Amino acid sequence: MSSPVVRLETPTRRVDPFLMSVLKSRFEAIVREMTLVVMRASRSAVIKNARDLSCAILTYDHRLVSTEDALPIHVMSMDLATRPITELFDDIADGDIFLNNCPYTGGTHHADLIMAMPIFFEGKPLFWAVALSHHADTGAPTPSTYLPFAKNIYEEGIHFPCVRVVEQHREKQDILRIGMMRNRVPDIWLGDVRAQIGACRTGRRRLLELLEKYGRDTLLDFVEDWFDYGARRAMAEIAKLPKGKFSYEVRHDPVPGVAEEGIPVRITIDVDPDAGEITVDVRDNMDNVPGGLNLSENTCTGSCRIGVFNNLDDGIPHNEGAKSRIKVLMREGSVVGKPRYPVGTSVATTNVNDRLIIAGNCVFSTMGEPYGQAESGSHLPAGIGVISGKDPFKDGQPYVNQVFIGYAGGGARHGYDGWLTYCGPANGGLIALDSVEVDESMYPIIIESRGVVADTQGIGEFEGAPAVGGVFYPVDHEMTLVYSADGTTFPPRGVLGGGDAKASRSAKRGTDGRLVELPAFHEEACSAGERIEFVACGGGGYGEPTRRDARRVAASVSRGWLSSEAARKSYKVALVVDAEKGVWVVDQDATARLRAA
Repeated sequence: MSSPVVRLETPTRRVDPFLMSVLKSRFEAIVREMTLVVMRASRSAVIKNARDLSCAILTYDHRLVSTEDALPIHVMSMDLATRPITELFDDIADGDIFLNNCPYTGGTHHADLIMAMPIFFEGKPLFWAVALSHHADTGAPTPSTYLPFAKNIYEEGIHFPCVRVVEQHREKQDILRIGMMRNRVPDIWLGDVRAQIGACRTGRRRLLELLEKYGRDTLLDFVEDWFDYGARRAMAEIAKLPKGKFSYEVRHDPVPGVAEEGIPVRITIDVDPDAGEITVDVRDNMDNVPGGLNLSENTCTGSCRIGVFNNLDDGIPHNEGAKSRIKVLMREGSVVGKPRYPVGTSVATTNVNDRLIIAGNCVFSTMGEPYGQAESGSHLPAGIGVISGKDPFKDGQPYVNQVFIGYAGGGARHGYDGWLTYCGPANGGLIALDSVEVDESMYPIIIESRGVVADTQGIGEFEGAPAVGGVFYPVDHEMTLVYSADGTTFPPRGVLGGGDAKASRSAKRGTDGRLVELPAFHEEACSAGERIEFVACGGGGYGEPTRRDARRVAASVSRGWLSSEAARKSYKVALVVDAEKGVWVVDQDATARLRAA
């Protein structure tokens, strides 16, 4: 059956198509330069090494123009973080920069400090240059920015609900003093803030150069053409999907005292190919929980869009035009929706939020092949926990940092195996795995081992990524580790006949060599001589395992991701070692007999 045809009006072009291509690239280049400024000037490893940051350009009326190498969760609803600025201030001036990290004024969660600078040209505001960074510390009672047990905002770090931090190009020292006083590593915090300020100023300078060269009217005409193009591309891709309503449900792990039975996450999408529109409905979810796992309006909206974009052609511009074809329905007071003040939202960018994106990825699989993907692992195993302590090599100077030593694998999709360095759905592989040597040079820790854990992936015609595991420990001091390892109770599931992945695991090996299993959501003190051992989740499989190409099974075994025993048992593939090449190869006759049986 052929796909319905969306009838689009012939577009009215405002700028020459070649100039449109040039300006698209110029805007992207500006965002890339802003990103490099943040990376090079920041002091926290979580920003400059792991790249937990995003930059973007919006129109002054809060429509996303361009973003590049950004984490999806940071930018898909960035307009919600800038809109309150124009609602709260009637004296916005050239050279101002505003700071917003409050989920109740459109922020993602309290650890993501969002800097927004209006760009004036010929006396009129035209754009916003925005730089977002995840900060290592915001002064919460627990030395972490992820607080699943924090019932409300009073138990979280400091909130800046749209505060003017730079006024007409001059930093407001009183605001900066407030932030530094409420921080365990104030100098690092201030350096990271100034890196964002520098990125906003860079964006302003480059946009003014562009406006001087091409003129205000040309750039604004380009923006409208760019949005129209994004909408047309999204509508054309949605037109290829089956019409109807589709639902999927996942479940976040139990969290003692917060959600004893876990948190079910339900999603329904209504696909209208004729209109080129998808409506995502998450209203059928439980009320806010007494902890930090509640989503913010920003993360809920963005994650509903991310699941859809993950199932459309990757050439679609991620701009306001494309976003406009995805409608989101949520309700206030729901754990998956708009939070009701003052519930906690400190974990709003990961965990339940990851489960929402996973559901959005997987709901398309209910359409049947080749749609959708399998469930992936999610954030915050012990391998990407927040470490803190007093550095014995720097006269007891305190440190706080989120490490990215090892993280979860991605789920498979039709035609593709899972992404090994996926980390979690909220960033989709854009968080960088830490360098062992850099981490050890910056912080008093040793990363003893890190590697793929065989047989942890979901099997299938297309195989989920295996888990990463490792061992790390403090040097000559007591280190505190805070983590929230979702996927310990409910590991990622496969779809359309694919197998489930193995669960996450956290443990500590004592000085006597005894291994003690640790809770999934936990703050643990690790003394000198003790070691943290962890395994993150793998990703789920897609499709019936016996349909997998036997040569791909052999390749997984050769690289150490799958055992030969699992290949025989799960895939019905018999392997032998090629003595000359030193790799596993398929025993064709034995495999044919196994699969025939």
